[in-house]
Amino acid sequence: MAGFKLDRVTSDIKLALSELLRNVKDPRVSKLLSIVKLDVSGDMSYATVYVSAIEGKEATNESVKVLNKSVSGFLRRELGRALSLRKVPELRFVADNSIENSANISKIIDSFNDD
Repeated sequence: MAGFKLDRVTSDIKLALSELLRNVKDPRVSKLLSIVKLDVSGDMSYATVYVSAIEGKEATNESVKVLNKSVSGFLRRELGRALSLRKVPELRFVADNSIENSANISKIIDSFNDD
């Protein structure tokens, strides 16, 4: 039973965070940042958010530094307002370069198709 609740809360947090990331006013955070994966701990006290920027690895790393240092408290507070949870998890952001990697793979496949 707890697995269903954890899955539901994870998807709710991911949806709400996606909306909140678009409204971050800090210019150091990429506007093209997307959530690749979200892991919530079993007791729902921590959430690890894997993010990736379309601009590349440097933009992702810079955005993650800013998110972890100065924006995570704001996002946690706004997440608490958006969702009715007993305990709002502490957010940890991790850079994930899967969007950049998939773009590179797509370019390689396209180069083979052109030949």
